[in-house]
Amino acid sequence: MLDRVEKIPSYRFTAVQYALVAMFLLLAYGLWRLQVSGGERYEQLAQRNRIRGIPIMAPRGKILDREGRILVDNYPSFTVLYQREQGAPSADELAQIATGLHMTVEDIQERLRRRAGEPSFRPAVLKDDITPDELAFVEAHRPELPQLDVIMVHRRLYPRNGFAAHLVGYVGEVSERMLDQPGFELYEAGDIVGQYGVEQTYNHLLMGKDGYRRVVVDSRGREVGQLEQASATPGKQLRLTVDLDLQIAAEETLEGSIGAIVALDPRNGEVLAMVSRPTFDPNAFTVGISRQAWSQLVNDPDTPLLNKATQAQLAPGSVFKILMSVAGLEEGVAQNMTITCPGGRNFYGRFFKCHRVHGGGVGISRAITESCDTFFYTLAERLGIERIAHYATRLGLGQKTNIDLPQEAAGVMPSEAWKIRNFRQKWYAGETISVGIGQGAVATTPIQLARAIGGIAMDGVLYRPHVAFPDEMQGLAHAAAAEDVPDRVVVPIDPRNWEIITDAMAGVVNPGGTAASAHLEGIDFAGKTGSSQVVSNEARRKLVGDRYRDNGWFVGVAPRRNPEIVVAALVEGGEHGYIAARLVARVIKAHFDKKQRNGVKVARSRRTAPAPSLEFAGVWSEPDADGRSDALRSGKFVLSLHRAGHPAGSLVRVPELSSIRQFPNLAIPQSP
Repeated sequence: MLDRVEKIPSYRFTAVQYALVAMFLLLAYGLWRLQVSGGERYEQLAQRNRIRGIPIMAPRGKILDREGRILVDNYPSFTVLYQREQGAPSADELAQIATGLHMTVEDIQERLRRRAGEPSFRPAVLKDDITPDELAFVEAHRPELPQLDVIMVHRRLYPRNGFAAHLVGYVGEVSERMLDQPGFELYEAGDIVGQYGVEQTYNHLLMGKDGYRRVVVDSRGREVGQLEQASATPGKQLRLTVDLDLQIAAEETLEGSIGAIVALDPRNGEVLAMVSRPTFDPNAFTVGISRQAWSQLVNDPDTPLLNKATQAQLAPGSVFKILMSVAGLEEGVAQNMTITCPGGRNFYGRFFKCHRVHGGGVGISRAITESCDTFFYTLAERLGIERIAHYATRLGLGQKTNIDLPQEAAGVMPSEAWKIRNFRQKWYAGETISVGIGQGAVATTPIQLARAIGGIAMDGVLYRPHVAFPDEMQGLAHAAAAEDVPDRVVVPIDPRNWEIITDAMAGVVNPGGTAASAHLEGIDFAGKTGSSQVVSNEARRKLVGDRYRDNGWFVGVAPRRNPEIVVAALVEGGEHGYIAARLVARVIKAHFDKKQRNGVKVARSRRTAPAPSLEFAGVWSEPDADGRSDALRSGKFVLSLHRAGHPAGSLVRVPELSSIRQFPNLAIPQSP
């Protein structure tokens, strides 16, 4: 029976042995490939599957008005990220993500393409400010789409309806073109930066510094632990010189018009309000404006993206006559000059028309109050373009004011040298006549006129306009904006001439003036109207449409000398300066109404501390005994603050009186 035991053939043993050897060789190769050949790569893949970097976005600093009221705030929102180290999405994943986030496949691919040149550990932003259902989609599909992440971001919240849009500006994702420009070396694709207005000028101050988290996730992308965290540094708050109450008044005043209003404190250059119309919604830029919306903005003939307060370069019309008056009086030409205005006059073989017949005996004061073109044609002829350009340039025309807002326009103040430099042509004397009434090649911005007229009313002291307080800038952004530009410029003006001009400006808003309807009872209000042609009279007769109507200008100050506010208004197609004057009057009235509401300021003083005092000088006018004219008076005062609660607006005594300037027949006040 033992001989009958079946024996396994030897070839079968041999085959099994070879099979086992082959299997072990295969396993050994696999082990070698995992541990030796591709060990480093597989280790990296394993780490990537386990550790994930998540950015922490720094909130931008808030923008406040001069009293600390919020103009621009932030709100929390959610952003979807794609972790690119997980590899590119498949076609099915792309379709699934596009459906869930309400995007197109092409849009997702474009967003991933922009980040293709960056290290893969930096995630790509797929969509900002997602809706609750989009957030639910990401959370529900984490197992099959672990490459998606959601982070919380503080997003910009601007006032509605384009309120102060041209002033505060907007933010947006830094573009590839911007990254190639100087000044953007430290930024990366995906950063949110200021691209317009205050947001752009003070971006370094407002932006802050992003942080990050490194977390451990499981195979489904769920966070199971945290390795390290670097907190974000919020941006700094920025307080503007703008008065929210006055800004509201200016916005409401200009509603329905095309143009600009800018209000300054001429005593220091602080911008109190700035409005441009039409406007735009800066909130549309915070999550990426659509191509269609952007196209509508840039192709709108009314240029809503243009800040007309600092960028509209237009002929100033008769407002320029105030600068002509400074030139004529300072050169000794205009004091005794009187003309007869029959409604225009011939110069160099051409008739230059006046807006009406003023008759005889028109001197400098009446010419300003009634805006007589013939007077200023004659004055321009006698001065010549070089002397006109000299004074206009010193008063800031033809150059930027260097306000701390981007893309300011310089305007044009023509001269002989200017024409040769730009047109290779000589200057013709006939061109000077048009310049005398603010036409021809003269082009200014509203803020240039506000600074110039405010400076003239300040006896020739001009300050650089600014929207941020210099002493709060820590010498960074403000210093950059003010580089090589003086904050204060003095253009000497004889006090007699100063008085003649400012008194004549007061006559403009009184009976007989060109803007009598803008008169403000109880407020020493003065200004100058302007109506500037946009096309010639001949062309206007042929062209039809509001676009070819004259622009209306007005620049007003209050009080007439050493004013505390100057307001410039431009109304495109406004036809007449008195319409702009009414807008300015409303803003100035709002300013003084607020002062009256706020009442008397009370100063605080410690009983134990030495009694503080405040020294200041003042200039004012008082009517003569006969009441026919004003006398200019001045003095130096000391306001003593002896105890807490003492009214700061009261004069305690007037010791050691002395005049600040010597005027003929000046009466120095005695102690009250």
